[in-house]
Amino acid sequence: MRLLLAEDDADLVATLKKDLEAAGYAVDTADNGIDAEYLGDEGIYDIAVLDLGLPGRNGIDVLKHWRASGSTLPVIVLTARNAWHERVEGFKVGADDYLGKPFHVEELLVRLTALLHRSSQQPGGTLRVCDLVLDEERQSLTTTDGRIHNLTGTEFRLMRYMLLHPGKILSKSELTDHIYDLDSDKDSNVIEVYIRRLRQLIGSDRIETRRGQGYVFKDF
Repeated sequence: MRLLLAEDDADLVATLKKDLEAAGYAVDTADNGIDAEYLGDEGIYDIAVLDLGLPGRNGIDVLKHWRASGSTLPVIVLTARNAWHERVEGFKVGADDYLGKPFHVEELLVRLTALLHRSSQQPGGTLRVCDLVLDEERQSLTTTDGRIHNLTGTEFRLMRYMLLHPGKILSKSELTDHIYDLDSDKDSNVIEVYIRRLRQLIGSDRIETRRGQGYVFKDF
């Protein structure tokens, strides 16, 4: 899943980016509200973490813009622990959740997972789709035969995105947008390699190729 981290504290960004990537997110960052607003408009993110005290354009105005333009991007806002008025204003303009600073990264990760699942109408916690179980903390997949497979970072992001969008046609470009960050080498042909690996784990019939369109994960 691809995440936008809009925060101007360079030390916090460095720490969070590392932890978020370790948790299976492709992370892009913005250190000011103007860049954050522009990136959010691109429609390539699954979730955003937005500091309300951004320079250039504050987080409230950024969020107002996103919601006014029809964006349903799930957003967790970051505020100072005692800034209750910011939290209230954030919810009024469309925030989905908030986290007060300072915070433990484990809490942020849990809130991100819960929000992603809620947005995709999946129960929180472990992803279960029919006979497949994805452990998001351990980044492992339990298949029909009960075997547990440890996934690479890219395999995990791809499998999670498919499990959250069963039955939907997912083009190569969409998959590329949602599993890689801006700094990655985005060769869409590499997607085929990872699709092949996942098929070896879950069965070739579970991921259907639609010629000229993309792939469909079958939840049967």
